[in-house]
Amino acid sequence: NSGSSGNNCDFETNVCKVFPELDLQSGWIRRNGQSGMGPPYSDPHGNESAYFLSLSSEMQSSPAALRTNIFLPTDEEHLCQIRFHYWVSQMSVTFMVGLQKHSEDTVTNIWQVSGELRNQWNVNTITINSTEKYEVIFSGMVETQRQGETIAIDDITFSEGC
Repeated sequence: NSGSSGNNCDFETNVCKVFPELDLQSGWIRRNGQSGMGPPYSDPHGNESAYFLSLSSEMQSSPAALRTNIFLPTDEEHLCQIRFHYWVSQMSVTFMVGLQKHSEDTVTNIWQVSGELRNQWNVNTITINSTEKYEVIFSGMVETQRQGETIAIDDITFSEGC
């Protein structure tokens, strides 16, 4: 499965059911390594023409949030596991994954990385356990407009518990 169906997002097309606002101005842009916009120059599998999402440098210092649809509560047999590839450049960037529960106004930060992993694709899996409906928010922040400062995400897969 190439990840185009259901709850998997490889961003090869603009359609990704989990992210209803993908085509809006969330601050994330869909591009590939040949776009002339600096690193990363390929997707996590080394494909230069395959698409991913990255933060545009104009989004400097204001968090750009990519929100999922509302997920139903998890149960003991089916926790929600989200696996994704991410790229952070080496300097002043922060990439976070947050959880917003139905009854809460605030987003709880459940995972975060900042620019110490030098310019490479990494993979991470987070597990969510929630007794109420929730949304997951991927948010990135670039604090400087130096060339090549960026955050990118690709190949986001959601388990059946999501």
